[in-house]
Amino acid sequence: NPFKVYTFDLVFLESMSSCAQGLSESPDLEFEYSDTDKWAAELSELYSYTEGPEFALNRKCFEEEFRAHVSDRKWTELDAAQHRAHAMRLLDGLEVIAREKRLKVARAILYMAQGTFAECSSEAEVQHWMRYNIFLLLDVGTFSALVELLNMEIDNSAACSSAVRKPAISLADSTDLRVLLNIMYLMVETIQQDEPADKPEWKIIKETFRAELGSPLFNNEPISVMLFGMVTKFCSGHAPHFPMKKVLLLLWKSILFTLGGFEQLQNIKVQKREELGLPPLPEDSIRVIRSMRAASPPASASDLIEQQQKRARREHKVILALIKQDNLDAFNEKDPYKADDSREDEDDNDDNDNSIEAETFPIERDEVMPPPIPHPPSERVSFPKGLPWAPKVREKDIENFLESSRSKFIGYTLGSDTDTVVGLPRPIHESIKTLKLHKYVSIAEIQVAKEEEFQKTPLSGGEEEVEMCATELLYQGILPSLPQYMCLLDPQIALLKILLAAAPTSKAKTDSINILADVLPEEMPTTVLQSMKLGVDVNRHKEIIVKAISAILLLLLKHFKLNHIYQFEYMAQHLVFANCIPLILKFFNQNIMSYITAKNSISVLDFPYCVVHELPELTAESLEAGDNNQFCWRNLFSCINLLRILNKLTKWKHSRTMMLVVFKSAPILKRALKVKQAMMQLYVLKLLKVQTKYLGRQWRKSNMKTMSAIYQKVRHRLNDDWAYGNDLDARPWDFQAEECALRANIERFNSRRYDKSHSNPDFLPVDNCLQSVLGQRVDLPEDFQMNYDLWLEREVFSKPISWEELLQ
Repeated sequence: NPFKVYTFDLVFLESMSSCAQGLSESPDLEFEYSDTDKWAAELSELYSYTEGPEFALNRKCFEEEFRAHVSDRKWTELDAAQHRAHAMRLLDGLEVIAREKRLKVARAILYMAQGTFAECSSEAEVQHWMRYNIFLLLDVGTFSALVELLNMEIDNSAACSSAVRKPAISLADSTDLRVLLNIMYLMVETIQQDEPADKPEWKIIKETFRAELGSPLFNNEPISVMLFGMVTKFCSGHAPHFPMKKVLLLLWKSILFTLGGFEQLQNIKVQKREELGLPPLPEDSIRVIRSMRAASPPASASDLIEQQQKRARREHKVILALIKQDNLDAFNEKDPYKADDSREDEDDNDDNDNSIEAETFPIERDEVMPPPIPHPPSERVSFPKGLPWAPKVREKDIENFLESSRSKFIGYTLGSDTDTVVGLPRPIHESIKTLKLHKYVSIAEIQVAKEEEFQKTPLSGGEEEVEMCATELLYQGILPSLPQYMCLLDPQIALLKILLAAAPTSKAKTDSINILADVLPEEMPTTVLQSMKLGVDVNRHKEIIVKAISAILLLLLKHFKLNHIYQFEYMAQHLVFANCIPLILKFFNQNIMSYITAKNSISVLDFPYCVVHELPELTAESLEAGDNNQFCWRNLFSCINLLRILNKLTKWKHSRTMMLVVFKSAPILKRALKVKQAMMQLYVLKLLKVQTKYLGRQWRKSNMKTMSAIYQKVRHRLNDDWAYGNDLDARPWDFQAEECALRANIERFNSRRYDKSHSNPDFLPVDNCLQSVLGQRVDLPEDFQMNYDLWLEREVFSKPISWEELLQ
């Protein structure tokens, strides 16, 4: 009976794809990963909603200064010369001694940087005048003056001691710092935006500003090092009033502007490989990731139970339909050839039919086969034409393969020789040829080999040429502030302390730092609406801090790794020793879908919307509803960054991979796969892949869908039997030995390249010229000068000298 064939095939298909159908209802998140969010979003996140009344105060300060020197005309009506003259007057006002006067002028400058919004009628107009005003302020030298004022506020011991003694710190304690940081952030964020319509002189100003930010021009250190000092001082408890969200945002954007984002990193990597004579990259990783599509997440226990119940109900309906065979007699007699046609049509459309209704089936053929239900492209099952990544092989992998092959077939080994294949069977020759075809030599391997050569031959190796790029200057600036045994003063660990305080899963403790100093108002809310608004503001504040810290850590790790592998390893080891791995796992040990879809924002209060439009009346219902976005961009951005950091820390590190296993990260990471975003799933699958061989056969057996996703989406390493338990590296977990060996290499690198004062005297050059040696001025101690005659008598006159032997 053709109907029986059709119905039973449909039941089989439904049972085979029930997991995918049950969980594909949630659409893919239309998220495009980038260095930053849209410019308007990045501007709005600088301000907390508690700071809203200060917009009008800034405007008032500007208008008082403006009208005192200029007629009643508007700022937008003046010409360029008048704009520049007033900007110079405001800059002079920053040098007055009176603190209140200086703050008033700073607020006027802040209003300029905010786009003189009172004279604008749209957000686009505000952004236009922001860009114009900020390039004007930069051109007259405002940024250098702001850095000097910021240094004064950092060293203001009276404000620090007052804040330490206060039981509760509020927004009012950081007014001066917030105004300065707001102006500096707006300048950095606005200038780094690429605008094709910029004037040629603006482009020159931008490149000059980029070079100055990355150079030690401000207090003999890059601006990023000064901001790192603020983070350290805040975490040590000496300056609890520092507005840490603004500091972190400015630090992030300064690093991003001076060092470059992910596109620039890819370009630098390509350029370095060319300089080292390495083959080009097999693919552009950014493009590959952007072209990926999310996989259906693995089913949880509750999902499986629900799907079993649905399948049982469907099977029951099909059985009821099969009983009613009488309706099909006429159908079979009418057209006996419909059976084959029906089968062919069903093969074409079986992925579009979802269910059979338990109703009386009509006689007509067109009504028996319902029309296919159109599905959006994102929900259709698409089989990949090929794997997205080209496989890679390390030199070490080829050596291990040859060693095992020689031991098996010949009975001897040749160490690191990868060319001699005498005595090995033909299939082994083909295998070696395939491995070498996909061999990938990284920049890090070249750097490690060069460093070993410098250590072996310190005299004949010559002087290393170190390119003084922005990354190198930043590392040299941070290095003295990272004492190896003084972890409390470590900027990375300070960042982790703030990240821990901002994590949604962290609970308030008495010894934790207060990161809400720049969001809490002086007077606490008295109504339910005010409390709800403050709650949204606090949650948003924490999310922005997590976003900034995750971006800072990832940028530093990637740039240090490209500049020199041991700079990366130095920072990574500090993070590992500061428990960064369990901290990130703790962050993900929550309902990650709820975190990504959180609506902790009030769009009508965001800058610049709130200064252009008339604000509607807020209600409790509107605050609860939030915006209409499918997800929160900053939270998804933070999650991907943290996963990338975790991958950076654990890649090729056996002991750290075992930490993932020991901390039971597999179920935590597997829950994160519920987020249907391809890039996030890729980095989760990478973390699962490295520990799969240690999770046991039963785990692999019960997580076949995850194993299949790893195979489809993660790069393959030839000879890497990640899906099995017989790995050569499955050795005992010796965390201490591996990390100590790495630390020794890092210390030798830092000592050789940066510690010139404690260099080995045996390796210093010797001056053999008699004239220059005798011409050197030698400071003799006072007791020697007083007893000089006695020394001459004892050491020179009383001892015989054989001049003939001396001359020979």
